[in-house]
Amino acid sequence: MSTARTNKAVTTAALRKSVIDALDELKAKDVREIDVRGKTSIADLLVIASGTSARHVKSIADEVVKFAKKAGVMPLGVEGEQEAEWVLVDLGDVIVHVMLPRIREFYGLERLWTVGDHEQDVGAASAG
Repeated sequence: MSTARTNKAVTTAALRKSVIDALDELKAKDVREIDVRGKTSIADLLVIASGTSARHVKSIADEVVKFAKKAGVMPLGVEGEQEAEWVLVDLGDVIVHVMLPRIREFYGLERLWTVGDHEQDVGAASAG
C-alpha cells in the first residue's frame, strides 16, 4: 500500500498542530489558516505564514518539515527553497506557504481562497 498521502494514523488536526508548533518555534509572522475543504480536493487546510528574510523563510519551512516528520508525515514535496521568497511545503492534507511579506501581498493567497467567505471582513478591510 502507498503512503504517499498523509498517513491516516496522523489526523489533519494532529498535523495542523505540528505545523503550528513549528511556525511558533521559529517565530513565523502573521500565521493564517484557511479551511479549503469543499473548495478543492488538493488539501483540507492551507497555512500561510511570513518570514522576515529569505533565510528566515527557509528556516521556517525546514522546521515545518522537521516537525511533520516527527509526527510521522513525510512531505510530498517542498518547492522554492532555492530563492526562499516563497516556500511551499506539501504535507498532503495540509499545505504550508511560507513567504516574504512583499511576495505574500503580491499574490494574495488569502484573498484568493476566501472570496465570498467573509464579505463583511472584506468591506471593513477596504474601508480602513
